[in-house]
Amino acid sequence: MFKYFPTNYVWNLSVDLAIEMGARMGEIEAMCAPLQEAAKAPDAAGTAAFRETWARMADKLCELAAEDEAAGRALSAGEKYSRAATYYLTAERLQAHGAPGRTALYGRFLEVFAKGLQLGRENCTRVEIPYEGKHLSALYVRAEGVNGPAPILVQVNGLDSTKEMKYRVGLPSWLSRRGVSSLIVDQPGTGEALRLHGMTARFDSEHWASRIVDWLEQQPDVDCKRIGLEGVSLGGYYCPRAVAFEPRFACGVVWGANHDWRDVQKKRLAKEGSLPVPHYWEHVRWVWGAKDMDDFMRIAEQVHLDGVLDRIHVPFLVTHGEKDSQIPLQWAHRTYEQLVNSPKRELKVFTEREGGVQHSSFDNSINAGHYIADWVAETLGGHTA
Repeated sequence: MFKYFPTNYVWNLSVDLAIEMGARMGEIEAMCAPLQEAAKAPDAAGTAAFRETWARMADKLCELAAEDEAAGRALSAGEKYSRAATYYLTAERLQAHGAPGRTALYGRFLEVFAKGLQLGRENCTRVEIPYEGKHLSALYVRAEGVNGPAPILVQVNGLDSTKEMKYRVGLPSWLSRRGVSSLIVDQPGTGEALRLHGMTARFDSEHWASRIVDWLEQQPDVDCKRIGLEGVSLGGYYCPRAVAFEPRFACGVVWGANHDWRDVQKKRLAKEGSLPVPHYWEHVRWVWGAKDMDDFMRIAEQVHLDGVLDRIHVPFLVTHGEKDSQIPLQWAHRTYEQLVNSPKRELKVFTEREGGVQHSSFDNSINAGHYIADWVAETLGGHTA
């Protein structure tokens, strides 16, 4: 794990995620060098300072991109807008719920991200899936070189990730080259669903996952018999739960197991394990729509997979980092052990040898991501060569 700030795991996690999304080291240095003292400050003061330097860099990149546009250099402009969007999102993710300017910063991020996709001519289209009278927003990446309906892997967030983060890390492009499409979704409790539509998380993830499958069944370029589901981090709970109760999924993958999130919350109350975001308890109450801590802990009691996984009758891949400091490795073993009716179950623990040992491989995602992409392609009928 790259540790720019020796005493601040949460900020290091954010920096590492930005690197995985394409941040440049020279820009990382310029943004982080002034923050050494702020990294030791309380959340509110520290995250305000973090936002200032990261948003300033993003603003500068947008100015440079506009100059590229004016010169007719759309591809260069698209690349700069895309990197700026990564920096806006990294700054936004660290702010407290309700922090002044957070909503505007998120809106700016969405605008710049979309501009980067358009000018960069990327194989990625924003789509909207009807849900509860509103919609779930998603990014659709089409398989390369496939004639006719293609297999697809639906990908969902964890506690605090967004569809754009998952897209930029790279799994959708790695799958596309293997003949598998991707649908990366901001499900309830994450991304646009939470920030713009007030849709909070729910333990019965099959409720929204089934609506996603309904939508996919109406898409002519999707092979409805080959729809898989992947979840990262807390998605390591959402995904197995959805696959267990939605039989139309043809396989499941977790990138970081999360078998018993209720236990994780109890441990965090006891100051055990690392936290993923500042203002953690305010954040989880926002995500789950809890009015106070007692209400949140009652909700968390439902977020576990015991008594669920024997319903899964399709291939399933469980992956986990050997040195995950947020979710203990024991939960990956528990998920794997309970997949008793999966015809093809696999547990892959990423070690120092291949990298990706931290939580959901944020320290080095590429080898782990290609492993997952290969498994999905082999399982859904894509190709690995």
